[in-house]
Amino acid sequence: MTTLFSKNIKVFTLRFLLIFAFYQLVRFGFYWYNKHLLDPIDLKVITGGIRFDLAALGFINLAFALLHLWPGKFQTKKGYQTFVFYSFYLVNILILCLNFVDFEYFRFIGRRSSYSFITASGMENELPRLLRNFIVDYWWIPLFMLGSFLFFWFIYRKINYKIYDARFNFPQAILALVVTGILLIFGRGGFQPKPIRLVDAAGYGGLKNTALVLNTPFTVLKTMGKKESLPDYNFYSEEELLSIFNPVQTFHYDSVNKKNVVLLIVESFGRENMHIGLTPFMDSLAANSYFFEHGFANGKVSIDAVPSTISSIPSLMDRTFITSSYALNDVYPLPKILNDQGYHTAFFHGAFNGSQNFDQYANVAGFKEYYGKNEYEGPEAFDGTWGIFDEEFLQFFANKLDQFDTPFFSTLFTISSHNPYTIPEKYKGKFPKGTGAIHESIAYADYALRQFFKTAQTKSWYNNTLFIVVADHTSSDGQQEKWKNNVGKFRIPILFFAPDDPSLPVAKVERNFQQIDLLPSLMDYLQLNTQIVSFGKSYRSEQDFAVSYLNNLYNYEEGDYYLAFDGTRSLGLYNWKVDPELKDNLLQKEKAKVQEMERFLKAYIQTFNVRVKNNQLIIKE
Repeated sequence: MTTLFSKNIKVFTLRFLLIFAFYQLVRFGFYWYNKHLLDPIDLKVITGGIRFDLAALGFINLAFALLHLWPGKFQTKKGYQTFVFYSFYLVNILILCLNFVDFEYFRFIGRRSSYSFITASGMENELPRLLRNFIVDYWWIPLFMLGSFLFFWFIYRKINYKIYDARFNFPQAILALVVTGILLIFGRGGFQPKPIRLVDAAGYGGLKNTALVLNTPFTVLKTMGKKESLPDYNFYSEEELLSIFNPVQTFHYDSVNKKNVVLLIVESFGRENMHIGLTPFMDSLAANSYFFEHGFANGKVSIDAVPSTISSIPSLMDRTFITSSYALNDVYPLPKILNDQGYHTAFFHGAFNGSQNFDQYANVAGFKEYYGKNEYEGPEAFDGTWGIFDEEFLQFFANKLDQFDTPFFSTLFTISSHNPYTIPEKYKGKFPKGTGAIHESIAYADYALRQFFKTAQTKSWYNNTLFIVVADHTSSDGQQEKWKNNVGKFRIPILFFAPDDPSLPVAKVERNFQQIDLLPSLMDYLQLNTQIVSFGKSYRSEQDFAVSYLNNLYNYEEGDYYLAFDGTRSLGLYNWKVDPELKDNLLQKEKAKVQEMERFLKAYIQTFNVRVKNNQLIIKE
C-alpha cells in the first residue's frame, strides 16, 4: 500500500469518526433537551443509536469514500483535495444539523421528522413564517447549530493532509471498493435480509425512546422520495377480514333529525390541559355535556385532524393524508353527506388562506364555502404570525352563521393556542401562565370559546344546534408521566352539547371515543338514511376502541387495555386505566388478550391499507 493510499485511508477514517462522534454528542443533547419526555438513556439505547447513526453516515458518505480513496494522479491536485475537504464538511455538518430541528419539534409531533415534514410538505405557504418563528422563538437552537458548525470546523481542519505523487493502482482500487462496500453494509444496518427500518428502533428504545435511538438524517433519508407505499398486509382472506372488521356501515331511520351542527376543532387543546385551573369554561361545558372522558386524537399534528374528524379517516401512515397521493381518493365525508341532506356547509379557519392546505381539502371534502383570514370581517385582530385571534374570529363565525340557511353544518378550526402562543396585548396578565409555554394561550382559547357561546346563546339557531368541541391533538406540556406515553399523547377532550335536546343527556362516557367516530355518530344522531365507509363507530355503539399511529407503531386501545403493535408483532400490552404510566407490561402475562386484540387490529390495519391504496373509501354501486 503506497504512502498516499494509507494517508487517504487515515484521513477518511478520521473525518468519518469525527462526524460519527458528533452524532453521539447531538443524541445526548437531544436527550438532555427532552429528558422529561423520555425514559432514562441506557446502554441498549446507545447501542441502537450507534447502529442507526452508522446507517445514516454510511449512505451519506458512500461517494466520499470513493472521492477519498480511488487511486489516480488527480488525488495530487490541490483543487481536487480542496473540493473534497469542503464538500465533506458542508454535506455532513448540514445533514447533521437536521437533528437540531427535532430538539423542539419532537415535543409537538412525538417522533423524528420525515422528509415531508422537514420540507413542510402541505405547508408551503407557511414555510417562511415557520422558519422565521423557529429562529426567533427558539433562538438558542440556531445558535447551538452555529456553535456546532464552528466546533466541528475547529477540529476538522486539524486533520492534516499532505499531497503525494500517485498513479492508478488496481489493488488500491479494489480496496477503495471494499471500504465503500463496508459503508454500504453500514447503510443497510448490517447483513440481515432486509435493510434496517424505522420500526427497528423500537427494539432498542422501547415505546418511549424510539426517537432517541433514531436520528433525523436517517428518518429523512428513509422517507425521501418515498411514495405512500402502505404495506401489503395479508393477515386474513377477504371473507375472514369482513367477519372481523367491516368498515361499511348502514344507517336507517323513519325520520330525520335536522339539527344544525357546529364542529369546533380547538388547536392543541389536549386533555392534559383540563381541570388544572386553565380551562374553567371547558371544564364547566364538559360537566354539562355528553362528554367522552376517554377521547382520543387519531394523529399528532393539526393536518391529521381534519380528515379524521370530517372524513373518518385515521392517520395510519408516515405521511399525512392531506398531503399524500391519496388525498384525492373518492370519499363521502360529512360535508358531502350533509349537502345531500340540504345542509348549508362551510369551513372556517382563522389562519392565512392556504394554511396547511385546509382550503383545498375543504373543497375536496365538499364544503360549499371556505372562510379564512382573507374573508374575515371585523376589528383588527391579526396575531402577527398565523392569522386572526380566536376571540374575534369566533365572533365573526357566530355572526356569519346568522346569514346561513338552516340547517347548516359549519366547522371552525382555531389558531391562537398554536406556537408561538400569542395572545392579544389587552389580555396580557389576565390569564394564568401555568407551567408550560402553551398554557396562557390555552386559557385565552378557553375564554374565546366562552365568549362565542355567550354570543351563540342570543341567536335564533342556538337551541336547534348540536355543538361538538374536539381538540386537533394534544400539546407538548403535559407535566405528568401519564401524558407522555403513547396513550397520553393522544388523549383529547371530545364533547357533544345540545342545549335543548333531552335525547342527548348530560353524561360522562367511559368508552373510548376518537375523532374518526364523529362521522358515524352524526349519522346516528341526525338519523340519516345512508351507507358509509368509516373506520370509526357511532357514539351509540357498544364498541370500545381507538387506533392511532406514531413512530411506526400502531396504538390500539380497547376497553381498559392498550396494545403496541409494529405491524409484525406486539411489543407491549398494558391496562392503561389502572397503570396510566404504562409501567407493567402484560405481554407475557395475558397472552389470550394479546391474541384477541391483535386479531382485530390486524384486520383493521389490513382493511385500511387495502381500501386507501385501492380508492375504496366510498360505496360503489
